[in-house]
Amino acid sequence: MTSPITAFYAGLLGITFLYLSILVINQRRAKQVSLGDGGDPHFLGYIRAHANFAEYTPLTLILMLIAELNHTNHITLHVIGIMLLMGRLIHAYGLRHHVGVSWQRLWGTLLTFIALFVVSVINLLILY
Repeated sequence: MTSPITAFYAGLLGITFLYLSILVINQRRAKQVSLGDGGDPHFLGYIRAHANFAEYTPLTLILMLIAELNHTNHITLHVIGIMLLMGRLIHAYGLRHHVGVSWQRLWGTLLTFIALFVVSVINLLILY
């Protein structure tokens, strides 16, 4: 069995994760901080964008893969993948450019949570 839809979004999200990793590494070098954020709330935004991505993306992709292997509608999978990708990009942008609350963080979180919830429910419904 193949999973081209999940593979496509996993590839895009993998590149995004690499980009976020490079941003954190560059900030660490520029600020000469090997661990933590050095007390810089702006740098903390970079770190949290990377960490939040690492916390939510893998589980959602695993659930997408399971749903795809169980023949979930392709359009539904694309909608979930787009929501996850856009949610993570918007959220990372918000954390990188704003200290505190921003519409990007709110909408990025909402899109990610909706994608995670929908694909979770789909996998529960596959049982019946």
